[in-house]
Amino acid sequence: MNVIQPRVLVLRSPGTNCDEETAWAFELAGAKPERLHVGALLRRERMLEEFDILVFPGGFSYGDDLGSGAVLANRLRSRLEDDLGVFVASGRLVIGICNGFQVLVRLGLLPGWPGEKAVSLVENESNQFEDRWVTLRVESAQCPFLNGPRGKNGWILRLPIAHKEGRFLVRDPESLERLRSEGQIALRYVDESSLESGWAMQFPRNPNGSIEGIAGITNPRGNVLGLMPHPERHLRALHDPQWTRTAARRGLPGDEERSGDGFVLFENAVAYARASFASR
Repeated sequence: MNVIQPRVLVLRSPGTNCDEETAWAFELAGAKPERLHVGALLRRERMLEEFDILVFPGGFSYGDDLGSGAVLANRLRSRLEDDLGVFVASGRLVIGICNGFQVLVRLGLLPGWPGEKAVSLVENESNQFEDRWVTLRVESAQCPFLNGPRGKNGWILRLPIAHKEGRFLVRDPESLERLRSEGQIALRYVDESSLESGWAMQFPRNPNGSIEGIAGITNPRGNVLGLMPHPERHLRALHDPQWTRTAARRGLPGDEERSGDGFVLFENAVAYARASFASR
């Protein structure tokens, strides 16, 4: 019996630098990824409708010369806004990682409130590039990337971050309450005192000063996810710099190559797309 391989578009542009490892993560999870330059979409050589999952990987699209993710978001908005709207409305999955999260926010696909600019990702409170591992708690019960056979609400995971403009802010208290009430907060930075509730308030556990420790959000439907941490950098147990401590206590897992906390997001997404949309 042939196993359906969902088709994944990993969109790259000048300055993107995480597309190869992100494509590999989806391939490892059983999908059929394709790294495609944004120009191919803009020229209509390829169409979004060919794919089941759309990925905006990390990096520095167009050098972030006019702001993180600004140029790529503007190019997509001017030529592909309707196509992106149809893709999201179909229920297919979209993920933006780091720079990709910034693109989704600038496009308005996150938080996905038509006509409103309610959230922003701005320079870290430290005023410097932060490159470190963080602890996160899954908050969303409606996001296929985070809820599946190996993911659940309240799940704690470790992922690396690497960004200078990752501080998540909201326009006003009402917007923050709307994110909460509609279940759109996907991930929070946590520390030892807030693993079960609350969030990390102090640097470096909250590495950028994000309000309420928010590290990722979804659209109201949950099929669009943006997050600052890099799940593609923790696919294997050996990717975690603390793996020796874990191995000393429990030994290495049998499927070490697919045992990193980040791999679960790709595994869940592929399983969801395979069951829901893939027909090829």
